[in-house]
Amino acid sequence: MARTKQYNETEVVEKAMHLFWKNGYETTSMQMLEKEMGINKFSIYSSFGNKHGLFLESLKLYRSNVSQVLDKLKKGTQGVEDIKQFFYDSVSSSFKSDNIKGCFVTNTYNEFSEKEDECIQKQMNSFMDSLKSIIIQKLKLDTSKNEETIAKQANYLLLAKHGLAAASRVNTKEEIEDYIEMVFKNL
Repeated sequence: MARTKQYNETEVVEKAMHLFWKNGYETTSMQMLEKEMGINKFSIYSSFGNKHGLFLESLKLYRSNVSQVLDKLKKGTQGVEDIKQFFYDSVSSSFKSDNIKGCFVTNTYNEFSEKEDECIQKQMNSFMDSLKSIIIQKLKLDTSKNEETIAKQANYLLLAKHGLAAASRVNTKEEIEDYIEMVFKNL
């Protein structure tokens, strides 16, 4: 007879997500996960298959949490100003807490860039393709830009977003704000 879970799956995934976000996938051990999540290894394996499965669930939860910020960007009508606000919104949590810095997706993208992990690559590519598509939509609101300029600016902004995520792990609020202002001054 199967035992009923004595924990809320979403809550334990959120705890795992924060641990992976802070330490990365490789550095986060099963013992760390057990301690942080407050459940034993058997429960982790039973619910998520393994550490990798738990990590994928953590990425899904992060994307779900970030969807509010992306929805705000999608719904905006100010073009480049919407993208700039998205940059600010995406690092605003770093200004409130020293506990977590950067973007979980960018951190994961960097950690897995040279690994052949199809599931992780699929998640990363999906997120980046979606973000790039939204950026392109916003840039197209300026009818004076041609397709080539829009494509180049979208690539520039996507790379700037990666840089922003990495910088927000170590730089001050003032340095981050200066960076964002300069990115958009150069458009």
